Amino acid sequence: MLQQTQVSRVSEYYPRFLERFPDLESLARARPRAVREAWDGLGYYARARNLHELAKRVTRRHDATLPSEPAELIELPGVGPYTAGAVASFAYEKPVPAVDTNVARVIRRVFLGDDGQAPTRQRSIRQRSTRQRSTRQRLILSLATALVPRNGKRAWKFNQAMMELGALVCVARKPKCPECPVRPVCRTGKG
Repeated sequence: MLQQTQVSRVSEYYPRFLERFPDLESLARARPRAVREAWDGLGYYARARNLHELAKRVTRRHDATLPSEPAELIELPGVGPYTAGAVASFAYEKPVPAVDTNVARVIRRVFLGDDGQAPTRQRSIRQRSTRQRSTRQRLILSLATALVPRNGKRAWKFNQAMMELGALVCVARKPKCPECPVRPVCRTGKG
């Protein structure tokens, strides 16, 4: 539910959804229409379809337990690299990165010297070639993987800290560089 939706909005829907579908098995047994109705108002309805399909697959193939390995998670409907890393790290304390938009921004700014601002030329970020974007994404994931502590509990805390750093301090439009704990080593930190 939190993919591309604010926490305040999800907090209204999540308890009702969980009351109606308290576990993966009940969600898997539900009719598609019932799942859509419970999701109604959140938008991005493909997420509801993917979640329903995920519940059915996990119930059939994994005894109603989400896999713990990112490689298995990413094979499930609606699960991308970030979600796979987040579930593996936060639910199973695996030492893997959880790279969302905020974490990627922190890594770009700290290690690559990318201030995250729009390019000065007419060319926008959207106009970059797919190859350039995927090369950059692989580099960011590689850096994140190298940074994550090898101890699962520490990895979980590290991932949470990186997400919060990006959400609260290293924000997209007006980063709060003077407050940043990594400012001394940041390639784009102001001052």
